[in-house]
Amino acid sequence: MGEEVPGPERARFLLPRLHLDDLLSELQSRIDSALLTRDRVHSLLDAVVTIGSGLDVEAVLRRLVQASMDLVDARYGALGVIGPDGELTRFLPLGLGEEEIARIDHWPQGQGILGLLIKDPRPLRLRRIEDHPESRGFPEGHPPMRGFLGVPIRVRDSVFGNLYLTEKADGGEFDEDDEAIVIALSTAAGVAIENARLYEETRRRELLLDASDEVTTRLLTGAETGDVLALIARRARRMSGSALAALAIPSPGGEGLVVDTADGEWADRVQGRSVELGDTATGRAYHGGGPVALPGVEEGGCPLPFLADLEAGPVLLAPLGGRVAARGLLVLAREHGDDPYTATTGHLLSAFSGHAAVALELAEARVDAERLSVLEDRDRIAKDLHDVIIQRLFAVAMSLMSTVRRTSDRGHAQRVQRAVDDLDDTIRQIRSTIFALQHAGGEDRRWLRTQILDIANASGESLGFTPGLRLEGPIDSRVPDGVAEHVMAVLQEALSNIARHAGASRADIRVRVTDDLVEVDVSDDGSGIPEDGRRGGLHNLQERARALGGSFEIRPAVGGGTRLLWNAPLGEEG
Repeated sequence: MGEEVPGPERARFLLPRLHLDDLLSELQSRIDSALLTRDRVHSLLDAVVTIGSGLDVEAVLRRLVQASMDLVDARYGALGVIGPDGELTRFLPLGLGEEEIARIDHWPQGQGILGLLIKDPRPLRLRRIEDHPESRGFPEGHPPMRGFLGVPIRVRDSVFGNLYLTEKADGGEFDEDDEAIVIALSTAAGVAIENARLYEETRRRELLLDASDEVTTRLLTGAETGDVLALIARRARRMSGSALAALAIPSPGGEGLVVDTADGEWADRVQGRSVELGDTATGRAYHGGGPVALPGVEEGGCPLPFLADLEAGPVLLAPLGGRVAARGLLVLAREHGDDPYTATTGHLLSAFSGHAAVALELAEARVDAERLSVLEDRDRIAKDLHDVIIQRLFAVAMSLMSTVRRTSDRGHAQRVQRAVDDLDDTIRQIRSTIFALQHAGGEDRRWLRTQILDIANASGESLGFTPGLRLEGPIDSRVPDGVAEHVMAVLQEALSNIARHAGASRADIRVRVTDDLVEVDVSDDGSGIPEDGRRGGLHNLQERARALGGSFEIRPAVGGGTRLLWNAPLGEEG
């Protein structure tokens, strides 16, 4: 057996070995820590690349929350977007299943710990949420959560929102390294969010330019105004990501607005709805010349009349035109729970509606110019007819009259006299045509003389020939609208009777207006009135004359046929 080493000597042998084990253990720990740090840095870089790889704001936000949860092993994560009024306008949660989400009574609204982060946007790390004095508890049905890590997300110089992480997967606490890595990620996320927002704004500006160009082109190439209004509503809805777009125009009385065109969800329900203007959001938007955004369909507890009984969310009201001469109001609404309209969206829609209003003005000016050109052509034609054609016909008629007086042959004289009568009748018809040219197409009101011409021309198909027409006196200026309706009804009934019963080859209409009477004289060369025929239509003519204080008579015409005589005083309808 060897010699045994004394105790003190053995201790001197073991001491260096123990120090070496401690050093090796510490070295291994530091290597593991360095490897973990390296892995987390790589994960952070991967997360930064992932967040910045897209240009859709919604996708960027979701990737940010998911990457943060993965980096710090959090079970739940969420992102709250802060609105202009300092409240959460959007809450995007991850880590919850559909059943868990369904059990939650409502999403957080920016109170308690979340409100503290809004008021004081600095990183906040808690071991237990309920231990903090600002804690307000969770909504009913919300799963329990203990550890908490909140970090603000800054875009340029303003706080865009806050990132919330809870429940570390291993049951531990969030440490300083977790906080540092999430702060670094949120800084990179702010840049990605800003890029995505700039891209979205650029895309919407392109849509605005395309829509403005299409609206202007359609209007200036002769499209109907109603079709263009529908195009404006459709384009505005798509540009703004809205569920509904409606165009409200001034009501006939000018005291309110009525929905003329609508596109999208609920379009059929809002069509034709009206609202009175005043000290309301609608009135402020219409008279103020700028967009008005509302968080919901209610103002002061009362629903907006346009959107009453609709399950809509945020609303945007933009005037169609400037403050002085607004042509209408663009009403946009998103679905309940959608993001509110941003100031950028409001400005874009306001610019688009302004461009559309200018295009409508230009289109109306073009239509007015075309109408003026047509009226000038009609006036020129009327002058030529009056100054040249009628004078020549009148000269020919005078020459023929002198020939009649010199002709001894009675047969020749009668033929010449008939020619003179025909020329006289032609002159009267030309004068009626001149009057119609001067007054048709330039006014909203249809002149009675024009309507009589339309009735006579329309009857040609059923009669088999066009009736002769003679219009005398100030028909349009003297006959009231109420009496004019009876005059047209009498003509239609008389011509209908001729077409159905008379078997005539000729019919003549004469409408004459004196100082106090309008007379309708319709004659034909048909078979006359049968003795056993129905008299329902004639009875109606008699009743019309009696109602107005006039008279009605039907008699045989000279040379065969029937003559209808109807008149009424030129007063208000009796």
